Amino acid sequence: MKPLARPNVLQMEPYQPGKPIEAVQRELGLTEVIKLASNENPLGASPRALKAIQAALSNVHLYPDGDAYTLRAALADFHQLPPDHFLFGNGSDEIIHYLGLAFLNPGDELIMGDPSFTRYEAAAYLNNAVLRKIPLTPDFRHDVPAMRDAVNERTKLIFIANPNNPTGTLTYRQEVEKLLQDLPESVLLILDEAYFEYVDHPDYPNGIDYVQQGLNVVAMRTFSKAYGLAGLRAGYAVARPELIDPMNRLREPFNLNALAQAACVAALQDQSHVQQTRKLNQASLRTFYQCCERLGLRYVPSYANFLLIDTARHARAVFDALLREGVITRSGEPLGLPQYIRVNTGTPDQNQRFVEAFEKVMARDVVSSV
Repeated sequence: MKPLARPNVLQMEPYQPGKPIEAVQRELGLTEVIKLASNENPLGASPRALKAIQAALSNVHLYPDGDAYTLRAALADFHQLPPDHFLFGNGSDEIIHYLGLAFLNPGDELIMGDPSFTRYEAAAYLNNAVLRKIPLTPDFRHDVPAMRDAVNERTKLIFIANPNNPTGTLTYRQEVEKLLQDLPESVLLILDEAYFEYVDHPDYPNGIDYVQQGLNVVAMRTFSKAYGLAGLRAGYAVARPELIDPMNRLREPFNLNALAQAACVAALQDQSHVQQTRKLNQASLRTFYQCCERLGLRYVPSYANFLLIDTARHARAVFDALLREGVITRSGEPLGLPQYIRVNTGTPDQNQRFVEAFEKVMARDVVSSV
């Protein structure tokens, strides 16, 4: 039979999230499993956010505020921007989807790094656009000059994840600003700053600064990572109103649920929780670095809440062996990094559990070298 689905949709691979704890327990018969696969905050959400969720529960029979007025006002005050500069999404994933629908025509081109966040690819495929994937530099950073050289009259969107996922590396301020100087007015630069709160570097650019300057920039932020609200799916875009408007026109009604709105407002008011998260993350990365150095393994220094580790072996075998030890990580194999695993930072106990399991697995001869 002739396929009924659109051919461009059939090109796509379904997104594969980190394996759930319950699935590993069920499949392997384990009782104690930790998940360090999806870059979640091991501290969880702010107590203020949890309290706000509880207070909002009595009104879940009502539709949420479709304009997210209270959250919009809170973010406008936090970022010192007018309220019409914000668009909300069911996670940043939905905003990426809206960017493709609003700005890509068939035959237009989308540029991204390779490897980087896979949902950028979906924006191209769903809109019959041409996907241009620019390999990262040898030190796993975005090759910004090569991305600029790839721009032509059909280019519409450039995505830069900063820090990049899955590598944790930075694109520096001077690189972004040189790119912005060179780009034609018909090109929109999207800075995906999902891990913004984790970065401590003097040359890290803040995408919202470029929005304030009126440039063709969309900055994306999320409450899923440092704010610990991944289960509620809340992200937002910041851009000039004329860029926000077309996405708002096609936005699904009530796409940001009421519990998420209440939790995000409260979480934004608890910056001490964010600082505690940052402090824990920095200590956790040091623990992972030291483990890799003891084992003589290369790693990519990270500015996010995860670490990309070169196992010098088949990553899938390492991933599977760690699963049997009750530790869920991510294999780099689907990203074209066949000997790398990515592990996100956890609590001190979780970090130690990973280190012990990883050292045990890496000592085994059954994990063959590449």
